[in-house]
Amino acid sequence: MRKIDKKEADAYFRLRTTLIVIYLAIGFTASFVVVFFAEALSGFSVNGFPFHYFMGAQGAVLTFIILLFINAIVNDRIDKKFGINQENKRG
Repeated sequence: MRKIDKKEADAYFRLRTTLIVIYLAIGFTASFVVVFFAEALSGFSVNGFPFHYFMGAQGAVLTFIILLFINAIVNDRIDKKFGINQENKRG
Protein backbone atom coordinates (compact mmCIF):
# COMPACT_ATOMS: atom_id res chain seq x y z
CA MET A 1 0.00 0.00 0.00
CA ARG A 2 1.34 3.38 -0.87
CA LYS A 3 1.91 5.99 1.80
CA ILE A 4 0.21 9.35 1.45
CA ASP A 5 1.39 12.58 2.99
CA LYS A 6 -0.47 14.31 5.81
CA LYS A 7 -1.89 17.09 3.64
CA GLU A 8 -3.40 14.60 1.20
CA ALA A 9 -4.70 12.41 4.04
CA ASP A 10 -6.33 15.42 5.69
CA ALA A 11 -8.02 16.40 2.41
CA TYR A 12 -9.25 12.81 1.98
CA PHE A 13 -10.61 12.72 5.54
CA ARG A 14 -12.24 16.15 5.19
CA LEU A 15 -13.98 15.16 1.96
CA ARG A 16 -15.23 11.85 3.35
CA THR A 17 -16.45 13.51 6.55
CA THR A 18 -18.27 16.22 4.60
CA LEU A 19 -20.04 13.59 2.51
CA ILE A 20 -21.06 11.62 5.59
CA VAL A 21 -22.58 14.77 7.12
CA ILE A 22 -24.49 15.44 3.88
CA TYR A 23 -25.80 11.85 3.78
CA LEU A 24 -26.88 12.05 7.41
CA ALA A 25 -28.67 15.36 6.77
CA ILE A 26 -30.54 13.85 3.82
CA GLY A 27 -31.48 10.81 5.91
CA PHE A 28 -32.62 12.99 8.79
CA THR A 29 -34.74 15.06 6.41
CA ALA A 30 -36.31 11.98 4.82
CA SER A 31 -37.18 10.36 8.12
CA PHE A 32 -37.87 13.11 10.67
CA VAL A 33 -38.45 16.44 8.95
CA VAL A 34 -41.12 15.02 6.63
CA VAL A 35 -42.99 13.65 9.65
CA PHE A 36 -42.58 16.93 11.52
CA PHE A 37 -44.21 18.85 8.63
CA ALA A 38 -46.80 16.13 7.90
CA GLU A 39 -49.80 18.44 8.09
CA ALA A 40 -48.30 20.97 5.67
CA LEU A 41 -47.20 18.22 3.27
CA SER A 42 -50.55 16.41 3.23
CA GLY A 43 -51.62 18.47 0.19
CA PHE A 44 -49.12 16.61 -2.03
CA SER A 45 -49.76 13.04 -3.08
CA VAL A 46 -47.52 10.27 -4.41
CA ASN A 47 -49.14 7.16 -5.93
CA GLY A 48 -52.48 8.26 -4.50
CA PHE A 49 -51.19 8.57 -0.92
CA PRO A 50 -50.45 11.78 0.99
CA PHE A 51 -46.73 12.62 0.70
CA HIS A 52 -46.01 12.34 4.43
CA TYR A 53 -47.64 8.90 4.57
CA PHE A 54 -45.71 7.68 1.53
CA MET A 55 -42.41 8.89 2.97
CA GLY A 56 -43.16 7.20 6.30
CA ALA A 57 -44.21 3.93 4.68
CA GLN A 58 -41.80 3.59 1.75
CA GLY A 59 -40.08 6.82 0.82
CA ALA A 60 -37.60 6.94 3.69
CA VAL A 61 -36.51 3.35 3.05
CA LEU A 62 -36.07 4.05 -0.66
CA THR A 63 -34.12 7.20 0.16
CA PHE A 64 -31.72 5.24 2.40
CA ILE A 65 -31.21 2.53 -0.24
CA ILE A 66 -30.48 5.14 -2.90
CA LEU A 67 -28.05 6.88 -0.52
CA LEU A 68 -26.21 3.57 0.00
CA PHE A 69 -25.62 3.16 -3.72
CA ILE A 70 -24.63 6.80 -4.16
CA ASN A 71 -22.25 6.50 -1.21
CA ALA A 72 -20.58 3.41 -2.69
CA ILE A 73 -20.13 5.00 -6.13
CA VAL A 74 -18.86 8.33 -4.80
CA ASN A 75 -16.47 6.68 -2.32
CA ASP A 76 -14.98 4.49 -5.06
CA ARG A 77 -14.32 7.60 -7.14
CA ILE A 78 -12.76 9.40 -4.16
CA ASP A 79 -10.55 6.41 -3.39
CA LYS A 80 -9.35 6.30 -7.01
CA LYS A 81 -8.72 10.05 -6.96
CA PHE A 82 -6.48 9.72 -3.91
CA GLY A 83 -4.92 6.44 -5.08
CA ILE A 84 -6.49 4.35 -2.34
CA ASN A 85 -8.42 1.73 -4.31
CA GLN A 86 -8.93 -2.00 -3.78
CA GLU A 87 -7.14 -3.01 -6.99
CA ASN A 88 -3.86 -1.71 -5.59
CA LYS A 89 -4.29 -3.61 -2.30
CA ARG A 90 -4.85 -7.05 -3.90
CA GLY A 91 -1.68 -7.04 -6.00
